[in-house]
Parts: sequence; C-alpha cells; structure tokens
Amino acid sequence: MKLLSLLLILICSINLQSQTNFNMNENKTNPLLCDPVSGTCEITTGEITNEKAHIETENKPVKIIYYTDPICSSCWGIEPQLRKLKLEYGDYIDIDYRMGGLLPDWSYNSGGISKPADVAHHWDEASLHYEMPIDGNVWLEDPLDSSYPSCIAVKAAQIQDKEKAVKFMRVLREKLYLEKKNISKWEIIADAAKITGLNIQKLKEDYEGDAKKLFQDDLNLAKTLGVRGFPTLFFADANNNQVTVYGSKPYAYYENAVLALFPEAKKKNPNKNTLSLFEIYPTLTPKEYAVICTMSYPEAEVVLEELYDEGKLDKKSIKNGSLYSKK
Repeated sequence: MKLLSLLLILICSINLQSQTNFNMNENKTNPLLCDPVSGTCEITTGEITNEKAHIETENKPVKIIYYTDPICSSCWGIEPQLRKLKLEYGDYIDIDYRMGGLLPDWSYNSGGISKPADVAHHWDEASLHYEMPIDGNVWLEDPLDSSYPSCIAVKAAQIQDKEKAVKFMRVLREKLYLEKKNISKWEIIADAAKITGLNIQKLKEDYEGDAKKLFQDDLNLAKTLGVRGFPTLFFADANNNQVTVYGSKPYAYYENAVLALFPEAKKKNPNKNTLSLFEIYPTLTPKEYAVICTMSYPEAEVVLEELYDEGKLDKKSIKNGSLYSKK
C-alpha cells in the first residue's frame, strides 16, 4: 500500500509538472534558456504526439530511457544523482542514453536568447545553481552552431561500445563546460574519443553514416514519448508500468522511481573510500562527491582538497568550481 501511494504521488507530481512546463513553453521558446528552478532545458519545435510508447526491459528489472544532450546544462546538473543511482542500484537498472538535439541551429530569435553570446551569463548562473563547474565563456570565445554534431558523435560511439559511449559523452561535457571547447568540431570530438579509448577511424565512419539515422530515431522516439525538455528519464518495468522524472531533481526522486517499479531492489552500499571512487569515476566534482557520500558541499570540498594537497589527486579549477581526478 505504501509503494502504491508512493507511485501515485510520483505520477501526480510529474503530470502536474509536465503541464506546468508545457504552459511555460508557450512563452519561453528558447531551448538554451534552461530553467534552474524547474531543472529543464525546453524543446521548442516539432509536433509531439504524447502517446505512451512501449518500453522494453532488457537484462534488468528496470529500464531507464534517458533523454539528454551533451550541451544541456540541466543534464550536467544531474550527473551527481545519476552517478549515485548507478552505484546504489546499478544491479537493477539499464540506462538507455538517447540524444535530444537541444540546439538544431540559430535560426530563431526568441526567449531572451538570440545569439550565442546571450548564453554565457545564463550558463554561469546555472553553474552556481547546480554547484557544478561551468564556464559560460565558451559562448563568447568559440560558440557552437548546433548540438547535433555532438549528439551524432555519441550515437556513433554507442555503435562501438555503449559503456565507452557514456564515458565519451562525459569527456565531451568536461571539454565544453570546463575547457570551453567547441564540441561541434570534429578535432575536439576525435580528441575525446582518443581519451575514451574509442576507435577514431570507425567513429568517423559511423559519424558520417549510420549514427545520423540512429540520432533521427532518437528524435522520432522523443516525439512518441512526449519529451518536452531535458533531462527527461522514463523508468519502466517488464509490464510497461512507467514513472517519469522530468528535469533536475534531488536524488530521492530517482531512487523512489526505481523502488516504485521494483520494490525488491536492495540498495548497495559501495566502497565510498575517496580514492576507490576515482577508480569507478575517473573525475569527480565536489558536488558529485557530496551527493554520492551524502555530505555537504563544503565537507566534500575539504576532503578532496586534502587529497589534492597530499598529491593524491589532480585538480582543474575554473571560475565556477573544480574537477578532481586521480593522479
């Protein structure tokens, strides 16, 4: 009974929020004007059928279709929650990463953003809200014309290796948010592929070929599922019972979605030794460490700084935060 109540609360809150965000979208029509309060980057174009699509589970009890985009600042904002979810409930979930195509091009002039330079200040605000490092100056120094190239690159990486593709997208985001690199350029994509251990020649072939169709398939499925913004996560069980978590939310939303669909799931308590976590995730922000270890941001920062001072971690600092990595 308790789980049924939980499921009903989740469904009601999501439905209410989706309607609210749909109404907001009538006025706010710029996909790069991500709303830190709702935690979403809204889609503005394309007809949405809003039908309930059948979601097939695979090897695990809960399938998650995660709609994201490499340049979605709100998606960068939920990296801490997703990393924690994988550690604690990875035995029960499969995550299917789908690309949303947040920025087709700059052929619009609306929503308070009409050119790349308008995004810079907005991204700096998002960085402070999510406590994740973002340098918005990329939009002043080397702005992206579209997010489609990076979306297609991720689909190309998935053809090779789905696990490496997740790491590849992470590297792309670090290059974008911390290094101010234009990830629509092939040389930046190729460098991220090299770091991730992907076959660059095959990635190029797939990028120019099959990956484009896979990306279009993602866009088509997004319409069927009723995706109106990013991040959107569809949780489904073997009977196609579904729970949707829309936007950047606290960790409990994602955990409760898994438990609502598979109550038998047992939370795993992974080794939270700091250096052991870096064996799983090669880079961590203070916010990620704080969420994973259930501590405050200042406490996490102290722990990571101590290890940095001891020479056990490297650190990359920008104006809005830091990223730590194991030496």
